[in-house]
Amino acid sequence: MRECVTDSGSCGCCMMLKEMDRLTTYFTTTLNTLEKEYRQTKHSLDKVKASRSAFSATQIDDTDICHVSYKFDKLLSYKRVFINLGNGYSADTGVFTVPHSGVYSLALTVYSDAGAPGRRIAACANLLVNNQLVAGPREENKLDQEDSATTVVALHLKAGDMVAVQLPGGCFICDNSSQYNTFSAFLLYPTE
Repeated sequence: MRECVTDSGSCGCCMMLKEMDRLTTYFTTTLNTLEKEYRQTKHSLDKVKASRSAFSATQIDDTDICHVSYKFDKLLSYKRVFINLGNGYSADTGVFTVPHSGVYSLALTVYSDAGAPGRRIAACANLLVNNQLVAGPREENKLDQEDSATTVVALHLKAGDMVAVQLPGGCFICDNSSQYNTFSAFLLYPTE
């Protein structure tokens, strides 16, 4: 660059070199910034993809069945799984183990059929989180032969929390190919 001071003919060339150096520095800095932002965005997207969690299941496939709990509470297992994103739900145990901390929507619908009008019917169940009652949809009457109840709650759950459905003593639920009894949960947004 000293040539610009001593040789006026090379001054234009030097100015072009200076401008090229300036532009190279600018583009390198801009490219480095864009690459850093891309890596951060990709990391955030990967984290969102990894935290996806949703399941929905029903009692049975295509046969008529009733679950009755005369004296003791018992946990229910929903065998037909519609979706199990994140593999948090176990059809063997009926327990949804929360894979990621966050706010979840939990839904439970119960249905029962007494078999004939006028017979006692109690369509009810308990939604449990870590064996603690959160909600308990219940419908009990003698006016008709069918009853159903639904509850939907939004809860902040921690990774490892266990969500299950319990059939209380004195309650019964029935299902058939219409799949009236459902248990579902999905992550609204992660908090970890």
